[in-house]
Amino acid sequence: MVVEQRGLDPAPAGAVVDPRRRRLLGLVLLVVLLAAAAVLSLVVGARALSPAEVWQGMFGDPGTDQRLTEIALIIHTSRIPRTVLAVVAGLALGIAGALIQGHTRNPIADTGLLGVNAGASFAVVLAVYLFGLGNPLQYMWFAFLGAAASGVVVFGLSSLGRGAGNPLTLALAGQGVTIFLAAMTTAVALQDKASLDVLRFWNAGSVQGVGWNVIAVAAGFVGIGLLLALVNLPTLNLLNLGDDVARGLGVNIVTGRTVGVVAITLLAGAATAACGPIAFLGLMVAHIARWITGPDYRFLVPFAGLLGGIVLLLADIAGRLVVRPAELQAGIVVALLGAPFFAALVWLGKFRQA
Repeated sequence: MVVEQRGLDPAPAGAVVDPRRRRLLGLVLLVVLLAAAAVLSLVVGARALSPAEVWQGMFGDPGTDQRLTEIALIIHTSRIPRTVLAVVAGLALGIAGALIQGHTRNPIADTGLLGVNAGASFAVVLAVYLFGLGNPLQYMWFAFLGAAASGVVVFGLSSLGRGAGNPLTLALAGQGVTIFLAAMTTAVALQDKASLDVLRFWNAGSVQGVGWNVIAVAAGFVGIGLLLALVNLPTLNLLNLGDDVARGLGVNIVTGRTVGVVAITLLAGAATAACGPIAFLGLMVAHIARWITGPDYRFLVPFAGLLGGIVLLLADIAGRLVVRPAELQAGIVVALLGAPFFAALVWLGKFRQA
């Protein structure tokens, strides 16, 4: 006998939201949030501006109006460049953080693991100490070369011996190079006051006061890194099934990891060279993105990038407000957020395999 049960009919087929559609809607939402944060970045500062004043300052003709001239100067020389740099650097560090966690299969990995931050810091100190460079555009090139050289050395060391290509070997090589370069940086900086002064401010991590010439160079390298990251995403998904499985599916593991490390180096190196090392950002947003999207790197990486841009923008905005009229560097604000986030992950046991 069949008993009819009212209210227990199966849900219509369209009632279940397709995961892919949900993720795409999530990406659109993050783009909207990033745009809103960018607008807020133009409005908030030591001198608060209304949206109408921002619009006038960007597109209006100030003429002989002194107030409008000052607003246009603030917008074009300070707020637009720092907003663009925060988006570019946050996007780069977020994507690099997700990539490095995937390639090392280490849930606590961030861009510092490859020695990128340490290499950039050491190169900046050497540039000031040996050549007396004081222009950010000049020592930015040294910072980028130092970051790239560190990535190459770490990858080369991890490719030697029995553990060649092993994620654990890559992490250990990165940690060893980072410790060595940090010690060398301190040794050089303590010998020269100019180097110490530059390192002290550059190490704080700030998007303030960076010119368009620096931003353009950084954006170019970030663009190349983004292309390599997109190419690397299908391979990264297969690598996270395990090396043996990936090899059985036809993946060239050495080539896949090489492309990934180059992408990470370009992204993190360019961002670090432009605004200094910003700790915890890649680690935080990669975990948040994984919680939202799951382990599929085709969605995880774009989510992490957009979240990185949003978080760095909001950190820069918060830094303008907490010690107003002075400013707190964005890197310090991110570290203040990242340290308890990291501690909470450990305490709650929420680390998931990358």
